[in-house]
Amino acid sequence: MNKETTPTQVQLISIDEDGAGQRIDNFLLAKLKGVPKSMIYRIVRKGEVRVNKKRIKPEYKLAAGDEVRVPPVRVAEKDYRTAPSANLNRVAQLEERILFEDKQIIVLNKPAGIAVHGGSGVDYGVIESLRTLRPTCKFLELVHRLDRDTSGVLLIAKKRMALRHLHDQLRNKQMQKVYQALVRGQWQEHDRVVKAPLLKITLKSGERIVRVNSEGKPSETRFRVLRRFDEASLVEASPVTGRTHQIRVHCQYQGHPIACDDKYSEQKFDDAMRAKGLQRLFLHAAQLTFTHPESETQMTVQAPLDADLTAVLDALEKKG
Repeated sequence: MNKETTPTQVQLISIDEDGAGQRIDNFLLAKLKGVPKSMIYRIVRKGEVRVNKKRIKPEYKLAAGDEVRVPPVRVAEKDYRTAPSANLNRVAQLEERILFEDKQIIVLNKPAGIAVHGGSGVDYGVIESLRTLRPTCKFLELVHRLDRDTSGVLLIAKKRMALRHLHDQLRNKQMQKVYQALVRGQWQEHDRVVKAPLLKITLKSGERIVRVNSEGKPSETRFRVLRRFDEASLVEASPVTGRTHQIRVHCQYQGHPIACDDKYSEQKFDDAMRAKGLQRLFLHAAQLTFTHPESETQMTVQAPLDADLTAVLDALEKKG
């Protein structure tokens, strides 16, 4: 059944400090949820969107004090009968997994199996759930991302200035991330740093994966062994760069794929780990260190391993 649409009225929106610095096209995409991107660009090109009564280009960056005229457009209405009713349990679960929150940020221990945002066949993700939990928050955006099957520390900005501040830290490599992963076999102590360029490729099936390739982007991950078992090692991984699937591919490249990685692991090892009770990718963002965007103090937030992962470790025989 097609969702009904309803025309909006002409809006005149004043941009404050929190909204400054973003491109007009991104601003409109956030304001006019449900409107196709192609329509956004069309109304900008036709001059229906004005800033300070003047025509602008899609790449125009808003400044504090700007007045934006948003024309009437047809916006897809949300069907509150189905969204987020099917996701209420997960939404409630997220409330319990908030590690830290103030006026600037939320730090969440993201569960495995939930995407960070909707799209690509996913209707409801972490960011949509948090917007449901915090309906009075005018601004909630992801600072970084975690793969759907990865659990652990996820940082969300509640102010645009906080988002810019934290993105600057990411760009300048001033934010330290520490993961824990259960990998096949015995990780060698001398393999402390893996430097291998990573390239995104699309298979004939349409699946997107990442491979070590000399034409890829420079990538570096630092490793440390935490525990050893007969069939596996628990390692700590600290990415220096932030490439897609970086830790997962660097582990595979070293001959130690992560347990139950549906893209990069191997069946025999995964079957052995499933026999120990593992039902998901064993990759967890355990710790994040960053500078608070308002107080400028350094923060380190830790997310404990979920009970299902600790149970697997308990089930594994320790390496003698």
